[in-house]
Amino acid sequence: MIIGLTGGIASGKSTAAKYLEEKGASVIDCDLLGHRAYEPDTQAFSQVVEIFGPEVVGADGQIDRKVLGGKVFGNPEALDQLTGVLWPEIRRLAEVEIASILSARPDAHVVVEAAVLFEAGWEGAVEETWVVVVDIDTAVSRAMARDGADETAIRKRIGAQLSNDERRRRADIVIENNEDEAALRARLDAEWARVTGA
Repeated sequence: MIIGLTGGIASGKSTAAKYLEEKGASVIDCDLLGHRAYEPDTQAFSQVVEIFGPEVVGADGQIDRKVLGGKVFGNPEALDQLTGVLWPEIRRLAEVEIASILSARPDAHVVVEAAVLFEAGWEGAVEETWVVVVDIDTAVSRAMARDGADETAIRKRIGAQLSNDERRRRADIVIENNEDEAALRARLDAEWARVTGA
């Protein structure tokens, strides 16, 4: 079974992924793949430099994410260009990892943790989509406690994401996470037992 796990800021998606890994899932973290997609000598690296200019390459030969961020921040068209390069490359890397895991262990349960699963249109790469949702005020207080971030900035970031209603509509399994971690684990246990038969 290949599960796509997604959720918004401070929803508990990463906590859920870590717990599923403890239960035996092979977890693929698309944030890490996002970093790999920028590696020199990749097609995505060349395309990013071609689109955004050689100044996005730092002295170390790597993409300078601060410089690149400055070019796309507040510029929806530039951001679309960047995601148009990166999202297909991250999906390709994830599919290579899935194939590698399943060739070693055909009965493995793979969890693809991806914040942008729906935005990037990756539902077709997984067999089930699980979304962790949390009400906005809880997400804000958790993000402030975790990141020491400003409430207004967090609310703005949440407002720019898919809404919980939209995520619920598109997901196969909805995992509510407004309570404590024990409640989250109990909810995950139930879904894990369903897919693994354990």
